[in-house]
Amino acid sequence: MLSEKQINEIAVKLQSDFINVAREYVQNQFLSIFYSLPESDTIFFKGGTALRILYRSPRFSEDLDFSTSKIDQNRIENLLQETMLRLDREGLAIELIESSLTSGGYYGEISSAIGAHKFNISLEISGRKKRLSGHLITVDNPYIPPYSVMALKREELIAEKIEALLNRQKSRDFYDLYFMLRANLLPDKAVLKKIMPMLAGLKIDFKKELGKFLPQGHQRIIKGFKKVLESELRRYI
Repeated sequence: MLSEKQINEIAVKLQSDFINVAREYVQNQFLSIFYSLPESDTIFFKGGTALRILYRSPRFSEDLDFSTSKIDQNRIENLLQETMLRLDREGLAIELIESSLTSGGYYGEISSAIGAHKFNISLEISGRKKRLSGHLITVDNPYIPPYSVMALKREELIAEKIEALLNRQKSRDFYDLYFMLRANLLPDKAVLKKIMPMLAGLKIDFKKELGKFLPQGHQRIIKGFKKVLESELRRYI
């Protein structure tokens, strides 16, 4: 288990704060153990945290998102409880404080702490009627030895991120779009024509909502983020 001093040192290197880095350390520990368990290989890692951990997005995240073709509450809770047990054996203070089925799948909430620093991590597993495709990816990270996750195929991960943006228009979705464009992860540029008109009436304080989740080196980008994103979109439309 990493000490508070080690986490502070990593936070300095990553130009972030203690909570972001401590949470990401626990996220990596969780994923490492979760995907070492039998029956986890049909639950596919996705979302903004996957963009961060697998594709190097600068944005830290508070949650862990997954997709699966079949929601089985008993199986999911058994996997989570075993993951919690093994994390506890690693010396982490961690507890599953919420666990419930939702209309679209499963939602859970993890509470953790390192020293006096407390934080939560949301878990969301979406049920999908269609057959999903996943692939094994090795995760290199600054916290623990490399490990493997079963991730949603990149094309499907990107498609779900775009769908989320179109449906809920949250600040993090717009930032993730910017990252995907800059990283050349978006294969179908046609969808961008639907997004550009959305920016005209957009009233989001990106700095207020995203500032604490981005490294110091990215703070200038979100000061005028709406214009930055518009400029990036125009390169492809």
